[in-house]
Amino acid sequence: MNNYYDNVNKKIKQYFKILEPDFPEWLNEYINTKELLHQQYISVTCGTIYSKLFESDFFFSSLDHSVAVALIIWHFTHDKKQTLSGLFHDISTPVFKHCVDFLNGDYMTQESTEDLTSKMINNSSEITKLLKRDNIKIEEVDNYHIYPIADNDTPKLSSDRLEYSLSNALFTYNLLNKEEIKEIYNDIEIGTNEKHEKELSFKTKKIARNFVKITSKLSVIYREDRTRYSMQFLADILKRLNNEKTVSIDDLYKLKESEIIDIIEKSKYKEVFDIWKNAKKVKISKEEPNKVYFVHHGAKIRYIDPLFNGVRMSKACKIAKNMIDKNLNYDMNSYIYLDFELK
Repeated sequence: MNNYYDNVNKKIKQYFKILEPDFPEWLNEYINTKELLHQQYISVTCGTIYSKLFESDFFFSSLDHSVAVALIIWHFTHDKKQTLSGLFHDISTPVFKHCVDFLNGDYMTQESTEDLTSKMINNSSEITKLLKRDNIKIEEVDNYHIYPIADNDTPKLSSDRLEYSLSNALFTYNLLNKEEIKEIYNDIEIGTNEKHEKELSFKTKKIARNFVKITSKLSVIYREDRTRYSMQFLADILKRLNNEKTVSIDDLYKLKESEIIDIIEKSKYKEVFDIWKNAKKVKISKEEPNKVYFVHHGAKIRYIDPLFNGVRMSKACKIAKNMIDKNLNYDMNSYIYLDFELK
């Protein structure tokens, strides 16, 4: 049997140990199901690690992210149902992750693939068998939005938002080291927000402020010019390959990213794909550029305004408020392009 945890990258395993020193062994059977193991072949970076426009080529998979979210939920709640809802929340993630939302025209909310979660769990004989054995109903684990510690609305802090902030800062953009991750994580407890809901909360103002600083930087990276351009570019190539009957929508859920890239590199889009892969910088214009493939739209704003002792940091700290305001004012009005046409 392919045991995911035995084969995890050493750095990722060390990170998991910070999130939950005592790995819950019962989780392994669920992780090692076909549907979840497929998520090993999808990067959380929405395809951006394949271009020199981005500084990182560290492969942190959609499954790594889901396991880490589950570990955070388990650490704070020791509740199996909530933990499984975190583990399953990205089970329906396709190749290049949120690029498929761009393909579906859903670049502002980036939720177009989430409805498949329930279907994916229902169609898995392995998962349904395990749930039945453990006396857990599918509707108790197929929607992590019902558990505020697992997921909640922006700009609150949830396990999902906490996880991708920490792992992106650690592995993808080198904004934090392991010790700094530990300091942030160990300062978090379950608190109560202004709506009397449970929410992850900071105990120390200085650490909460640093978290705001890091997540504000990440928030811009998630929607800056190079990111919006790359995600729309990959989405448009997938759309053309789909229209040409080379790649089906099903393929996006069944193939590995490496296999889709192989198809692109054997297609007529190889040349433009290579230009994007080797580009070091995107070009920007305030006017619509001629005879080039360009991108000109906004994207979902992911940001966090965490609680410190029950108060939002934007209210508890002027410095944090300024960082959040600056982040929210990031300009997404430019035309972004590289010197090629996409025909």
